[in-house]
Amino acid sequence: MLRYLARRLGQALLVVAGVVVLTFAVMRLVPGDPAVAFAGPKATPEQLAEARQRFGLDDPIPVQLLNYVRDLFAGDWGTSLRTRQPVRDDLYLAFPASLELVGTALLIAVVVGIPVGVLAARYKTKFPDLGVRFGSMLAVSVPVFWLALTLQTVFASNLGWFPVAGEYDSSLDTTSPLTLWTNITVVDALITGNWPIFTSTVEHLVLPALVVAAYPLGVIAQMTRAALIEESGQDHVRLERALGFGETSILTKFALRPALNPVLSLIALVFAYAIVNGFLVEAVFNWPGLGRYAAESIRSLDTPAISGVTLLVALMYVLANLVVDLLQGFVDPRTRVR
Repeated sequence: MLRYLARRLGQALLVVAGVVVLTFAVMRLVPGDPAVAFAGPKATPEQLAEARQRFGLDDPIPVQLLNYVRDLFAGDWGTSLRTRQPVRDDLYLAFPASLELVGTALLIAVVVGIPVGVLAARYKTKFPDLGVRFGSMLAVSVPVFWLALTLQTVFASNLGWFPVAGEYDSSLDTTSPLTLWTNITVVDALITGNWPIFTSTVEHLVLPALVVAAYPLGVIAQMTRAALIEESGQDHVRLERALGFGETSILTKFALRPALNPVLSLIALVFAYAIVNGFLVEAVFNWPGLGRYAAESIRSLDTPAISGVTLLVALMYVLANLVVDLLQGFVDPRTRVR
């Protein structure tokens, strides 16, 4: 297991190196001059020269790359041209809200998707299976922005069951101020026992989390079903049937664990997809996360901020893949030899 861990860590570091180079290239390829964006359109030539010197824009490209890597290792992700604040500080404020939304959505997708996939495999070609296949196909096919607007219109505007937008009721900042520990509102409210903000955050979280969870849930349910059906044809399953085990017991006790291997690989992929979908959902529900920060940065051609968001999302994807690889090695020891 230690050799497997070392191999996966080495691969992850190579990917991170590639991500850093790609992020630097994206920052240099974005249209517009960062010096003009920082100093302003009415800046004097002297002010533009000072800005270009500050950001090292006159240095050769290899020198700029080395400086960029050096600054990243030092924890300096650059200064936002729009907020005039360190990008790292901006991301520290915006990322927890996105993590809250995407994490809740993936939790819903896994907790619901795997049992639903088991149900479909247990009753293959029967009514429950047909219902699951139709529902998962619908969840995968529906455009995320259309689903967000539909749920917002029906359950928020018409029925009034859930709030329309926002992370929680802003009036609670006065009556029940929240003490921050992790910057993840629902977690901080739970830790500190701030039940008014906790309740309000959960209510605001339901609709956007369901929208983000739709695609991962459908894909996980389909993959779980397919993996279980394939695993059901293996020799060990035929032996278990010959020994008199029931079909449900075989699926849940013997076939599910090896069948989870491709499902775990899929979770890392849908994690990245959920982050991208989350950007659209944040715009519809006015959720204060990376999506809003990225949109504002793109509108203002804030290249350091765009680079920071790109790098953070890529690193989270690499980390998710690493965690999934380790879980695969634990669930199915056969993967450790690959």
